[in-house]
Amino acid sequence: MLHVTCAIIEHDNKILICQRSEQMKLPLKWEFPGGKIEDGESKEDCLKREVFEELGLEIEVGTELTVVEHHYPEFSLRLYPFICKWTGGSLAIAEHVQAIWVDKSEIQDYDWAEADVPIVRELLDIGPGAC
Repeated sequence: MLHVTCAIIEHDNKILICQRSEQMKLPLKWEFPGGKIEDGESKEDCLKREVFEELGLEIEVGTELTVVEHHYPEFSLRLYPFICKWTGGSLAIAEHVQAIWVDKSEIQDYDWAEADVPIVRELLDIGPGAC
C-alpha cells in the first residue's frame, strides 16, 4: 500500500490540476499534485516538498479532506488530500504534461485518475468559499 498526499491548491478562486505524462503510470489522467510520503516525513511536509519539486510552488497546507483508499490492478494506495493555498514560487512543470488553473465548477470535466474521483466529488459538495 502506497501512502500518497495530494494538494488541492487554490489561488484567485481557481484550483490547480495536473495531467500525468505518457511515461507515468495512469498516462494522461488528471490528478491533484502530490506524491509518496517518505519514512519519517509528515503528510504536510511531504506535500510541501512534492509540490515544490514537481511544480516550483510554495504552499500552505490547510484542511485535510476524506482519505481515499483505491486499488488499481498493479498497485494500491491511500491518498491523503489537503486543501492548500499557493504562497510563493512560480509554476514550473517538472513531471506532468501540463498544469492548469481551473474554476471549481469545471473540475468534473476532466479525465481523472480513479483515486482522485472521490476528491473531485467531495470538492463539488463543499460549499462556496471552502475551496
